[in-house]
Amino acid sequence: MAEPSEWQTRIAGEWHGRPSLFDGTGTWQGYEDIRRSSVFEDGKTTYYMDGGLEGGGPMAGRFRLGAPFAFGVVDSDSNRVYTGPDFHGTGQPYGGFVDAHYYGPGWQVDLNTWNHVLPDGETQVYSSTLYQGWAVVGCFNGVYRRTTDYDANPETRDAIAAFLKDETRNGPTPYILPTKQAGAYSGTCELWGADQKLIGDVTVSVELEPVDLLRTRQHVTWSGALDRTYTVEARRDGFRHFYEGPDAWGNAISFGRANYPSLHFTDVWKAKGREYMIDAAPGMTAGETLTVAYELFEGNVLTCVLHGVLTWEAS
Repeated sequence: MAEPSEWQTRIAGEWHGRPSLFDGTGTWQGYEDIRRSSVFEDGKTTYYMDGGLEGGGPMAGRFRLGAPFAFGVVDSDSNRVYTGPDFHGTGQPYGGFVDAHYYGPGWQVDLNTWNHVLPDGETQVYSSTLYQGWAVVGCFNGVYRRTTDYDANPETRDAIAAFLKDETRNGPTPYILPTKQAGAYSGTCELWGADQKLIGDVTVSVELEPVDLLRTRQHVTWSGALDRTYTVEARRDGFRHFYEGPDAWGNAISFGRANYPSLHFTDVWKAKGREYMIDAAPGMTAGETLTVAYELFEGNVLTCVLHGVLTWEAS
């Protein structure tokens, strides 16, 4: 390829983050300090990741390595192929969101990574769920910021240092929605077809009607390029969440600020998603900025992908 793909252009530069590591139960274990970049040069793309694990508990031996990651990428806006040696698999972009499935020999896990570049172009919400066979054994997730002059500009380094300090404080914070205040998270999201073509905009509203400290009725409305309205009674039990009808049924587990629901509607449709409260912080409050990504299936066939940013307004 003589020119980089649209996705490759979108992720140019260096990204800085301090994603947290959680075990399969949702319990926080430690941090992964990461500087990563995807470099297009002489018609070839190479992905680099340098950093190190801090903490990790019983998972430290599995996820601590003695050398930085580097692997080749067949650059494309359809199927991005990861050619090793450190990761093998593929990723599919849908606008500012990519869904990647691959295997990491060093970590000895199968990974499903969701990267969502937010509309500001400078913030990326990242998660990798880690599998042994079909079982989730852990999850890395966090927020990244882009730089293009980190090594040359002291102001950039200071800004990133402040950002990473916030990520250190906020990374282990559990996902939670407002428990006493009614209101709604709402915003405009993009809908992409399984063919990776933009379908259009969808106005999304997640209206919350708290029932008690552990239960909330969620009235969800999608309108525009996709129309659906449904209500679920959502119940929280630690890091576990349950959606108990009447219009959809399912459950979720949260790893820190990110919640990963699986929903089955009362027709043939179902949804797999990630809801990430990027401004959640320690304390008895909920965040106000919720990034969402949902893969929607008709039967067992991926039909479309919905992603965007929602903001809170109390009622």
